Amino acid sequence: MIRYKHAVVDGNNIFYREAGSAGAPTILLLHGFPTSSHMFRNLIPALGDSYHVVAPDLPGFGFSDAPDRKRFRYTFENLANVMANFTQAIGLGRFAIYLFDYGAPVGLRLALAHPERITAIISQNGNAYEEGLSAGWNPIQKYWKEPTPENRAALRDFLKPETTKWQYVHGVQDETLVAPETYQLDSALLGRPGNDEIQLDLFLDYASNVALYPKFQEYFRSKQTPLLAVWGRPLRIRDSSPGNCRCNSRLPRSPGSLQSDHRISRSIASGGSS
Repeated sequence: MIRYKHAVVDGNNIFYREAGSAGAPTILLLHGFPTSSHMFRNLIPALGDSYHVVAPDLPGFGFSDAPDRKRFRYTFENLANVMANFTQAIGLGRFAIYLFDYGAPVGLRLALAHPERITAIISQNGNAYEEGLSAGWNPIQKYWKEPTPENRAALRDFLKPETTKWQYVHGVQDETLVAPETYQLDSALLGRPGNDEIQLDLFLDYASNVALYPKFQEYFRSKQTPLLAVWGRPLRIRDSSPGNCRCNSRLPRSPGSLQSDHRISRSIASGGSS
């Protein structure tokens, strides 16, 4: 059973979905762009029988508050700080993190700041290597190098409903299997007044994540936190070709299925002590 809740964090309401027993090992699910915790609606009940599952919406996404840009600077550092305060507000101690897209730099920043709290990492199409940035990132990278109004305006195509739908149906052999409310909900929430500027701010600040890639990689090497990296194919936003999945050679385990990776499961179940 999924429960739908809010927590007040730094004066803002953070919406989250929760399932499972609070006494079970915890997994924190962190969503990506352009979606929200809604993307985990089927995964949460699948994990809820064995784990305590918590899936928040980042500020500016889903049903969480979107504070005005004049009083909240939309950076990935600030998103990570809000998530750190969120976990404390709802009483989470140690937990595994499940990362998707934007959730990867947010979660990895959490891991850098609080390594003692992270029991395991599951990354779904997350990235911590420059090789993982495909040609689809070229317009955004151009904006990083030249943050002009013209280059900012050029990124508005990423916020259009047809682009959001494309992220759901591209590469899908049978589009009738994709529920339309998924991309329609994302588009409706992206279309709220002022949300476009929030997303454009985050496009610009994503460069700060790339600057942290060496620190993320050092975290992988030094902490040896059990990590499962899963990539979808075909993938246009990230470069998932075998040569670019460099984490394979940097971690103690190669990517595999969640159910078969016993080290991940044991680490989550034991609170990271195995």
